[in-house]
Amino acid sequence: MHGAAALIEIGAVILGLGLLGAVSAKFGISPIPLYLIAGLAFGQGGILPLATSEEFTATGAEIGVILLLFTLGLEYTAPELVTTLRHNALSGVVDLVLNAAPGVATALILGWGPVAAVALGGVTYVTSSGITAKVLADLNWLGHREVPVVLSLLVFEDLTMAVYLPILTALLAGAGFVAGLTTLAIAAATITVILVIALKFGRYVEMFIASPNEEVLLLKALGLTVLVAGVAQLLQVSAAVGAFLVGIALSGPLAHTARELLSPLRDLFAAVFFVFFGLHTDPAALPPMLGIALILAFVGILTKLATGWWAAKRAGISAMGRARAGVALTPRGEFNIVIAGLAVSAGLHESIGPLAAAYVLVLAVLGPILARSLEPLSRRFRRHHDVPAEGAQ
Repeated sequence: MHGAAALIEIGAVILGLGLLGAVSAKFGISPIPLYLIAGLAFGQGGILPLATSEEFTATGAEIGVILLLFTLGLEYTAPELVTTLRHNALSGVVDLVLNAAPGVATALILGWGPVAAVALGGVTYVTSSGITAKVLADLNWLGHREVPVVLSLLVFEDLTMAVYLPILTALLAGAGFVAGLTTLAIAAATITVILVIALKFGRYVEMFIASPNEEVLLLKALGLTVLVAGVAQLLQVSAAVGAFLVGIALSGPLAHTARELLSPLRDLFAAVFFVFFGLHTDPAALPPMLGIALILAFVGILTKLATGWWAAKRAGISAMGRARAGVALTPRGEFNIVIAGLAVSAGLHESIGPLAAAYVLVLAVLGPILARSLEPLSRRFRRHHDVPAEGAQ
């Protein structure tokens, strides 16, 4: 009976996602806000909480983020990644300083203490790789010149998380300096090993995955990606980083075929990820912190716009491309909630969870809307002011 109930819930969730996707397509809007609102409606504190399908949505959400980052990695080769990261390292540092500062300042002003400041700084800093990847794909921006800059910043942030999360965990647990350094060393070693394999031995990875049979290729690519992501997460590294680097290791016709085979799975599980985020946000906990969250969100939009604009300008990209880079970086999501969850689990401060949830929800909804609205608003502005259009790239 429990199995039947779970199947009914899972079927209803997937069917509901399809209907929401159809509504978003009809009105030309991003489906992400609709998925998030649906999660709020049927999650804890919602109108009709889902009970038996929770395990499926939790696992599906993780797979969704992994596949989003894997398919992004397929767009670029390992040498391109290293070159872009090297050229955009300064932009990554600017991103860190500009976007962590509001969270740190807020926690200190509210008197929550230095450890809470470190936690809230992480919440306001990191962009949602999952939402940004979905936005870039939905809006067909992947071919634009600013996308490598955006991706380099996302990878820089994920690599920063590989350093940050062990440090935060040690601070929350009151662990000693040596224990913190050990965890950090394991994370750094894991990233190095995966990156070296992607750079030096990518052709062997391709030989292992390649198959004339599409079913075999699908199973090999999916299995290896999820396996590497799981090992990376086990070793205190972002699963998203592991998946991204597996994608980087593949190139040429194999990458194209893998992308075509995995795109339907990516779209399914990415939708589940956005619903899962909403499911685990209690609507009743949001109003008390909504004012602070809105202020932080407004500042967060400005700082990410500034980051994207400056980084893209350094790469010689047009004003429109700089604006696209900025809005693509505005959504917050998976990492932000993970950070807040660690803080709440450690009993750091009861208000961090609701504040982070409200903050992330606002930006997870506004980010895709801003991205979709950018080019129509730009065209309207140019027509009104008779400004010549810049190159699309």
